[in-house]
Amino acid sequence: MLSTPADDALRHRIATLLSGALNPPWTERALTQETFDAIVRALQDLRTDDLVGKLVIGGFTLKPYVLPDDPDGIEHSCATCLYYERHRRFCNLPELMLPVEAEWSCIVWRI
Repeated sequence: MLSTPADDALRHRIATLLSGALNPPWTERALTQETFDAIVRALQDLRTDDLVGKLVIGGFTLKPYVLPDDPDGIEHSCATCLYYERHRRFCNLPELMLPVEAEWSCIVWRI
């Protein structure tokens, strides 16, 4: 499935929100299963239409994330995430289900 005009419009809205006052309340990637599960539970507690909640709890950023102690500086972006649908430019993690850009990132990135 390809990106739809509705996905494109929502992606633009997300980019606008993320370039504004939204700041993710995290400083480290959810690298452990325990942390990942806690974030997913918090996302599950949201209404499915709570876009701002998903962006904040999901810790979305407009740029790839690089682990602070990674000597290789490998970027973790949506494009390299297990949940990313390349042709649709979409995050299919059931708790998120959002159109995203390849260079964005979030706290629950997985490979």
